[in-house]
Amino acid sequence: MGEGPGDKPYEEISEELIAEKAWLQAQREAEELWRQKEAEITKKFRDALANEKARIMAEKWKVEMEDRKAAKVLEERIHEEFKRKEEEERKRGEEQIRRQEEQRARELYWTLKQAQLQSQASEKEEREWEEQLRRSKAADEERRRRAQRARDEYRRLSLRALQKGAVAGLSFMLQELGQSHGEEARLRHHFPGPVRTWERPLRPVSREVIVRWFKEEQLPRQAGFERNTKSIAPWFHGIISREDAEDLLENMTEGAFLVRVSEKIWGYTLSYRLQKGFKHFLVDASGDFYSFLGVDPNRHATLTDLIDFHKEEIITVSGGELLQEPCGQRDSPPDYHLLFE
Repeated sequence: MGEGPGDKPYEEISEELIAEKAWLQAQREAEELWRQKEAEITKKFRDALANEKARIMAEKWKVEMEDRKAAKVLEERIHEEFKRKEEEERKRGEEQIRRQEEQRARELYWTLKQAQLQSQASEKEEREWEEQLRRSKAADEERRRRAQRARDEYRRLSLRALQKGAVAGLSFMLQELGQSHGEEARLRHHFPGPVRTWERPLRPVSREVIVRWFKEEQLPRQAGFERNTKSIAPWFHGIISREDAEDLLENMTEGAFLVRVSEKIWGYTLSYRLQKGFKHFLVDASGDFYSFLGVDPNRHATLTDLIDFHKEEIITVSGGELLQEPCGQRDSPPDYHLLFE
């Protein structure tokens, strides 16, 4: 080494070895430094990343907290708004219920008031009917007493006349006696009563029975028809109430009238328009004639005869009622259609 020609000198070789050794040592140290530096860099950025994540999480938490707070505020606001609307709706509902309650109370009041008035009117009509019936019975009893007195007087005078041989002088008395029964006999001769095919109750008990009575007993006598025609009289009505009759007459003038089938007696009710108010007269049709109960002793062969008579003659002296204008039908079918089916 270093001895032969061309060999490097020892010093040069030694220098190269030292330099190589130094370079290797420096390389190892550099690698170690890089590992340390790399570890520092990694740690630095890992910490930075962790800090950034922490910052982001903190920011997110802050936003979430603010959002939750805002959401809570919004929720409370919405809750308050709904509560306010609920209270307003409740008040409106209570007010509506209160108004409905007041309206219903008024409706019920008038319904009960009308029922009370109808009940009072019905009771008044019942009392009037009973009073007319009482008067009619009293008038019939008085006629029977007069007839009995006339018969007794006739027998007494007949006996006296026979005793005196003055039978011819009785003709006047016979004529006077005949007046008490002549009208009734004339009615029976003019319009004999129908042959009944059913047993009539003492008083009407239902509308069905009244309809049957009308068909069995009144149709054969042409009740409700105009004289000598097949036309129903304009004043004739079916089974309608007192209130319905007054409603029909309400807008008519004094003297207007209608005749309706009664639900109280076997007969009719003549409803009459006064200047202020109404009157209702019961017409007895239970026998072979037609007459007012308790107010007029006249008997008529037909219902039309009674109506025509009182177009010329007043019904009562105190009231001066004269039948002037018939009150006809307002609805279709007419209220008497069941009577003629």
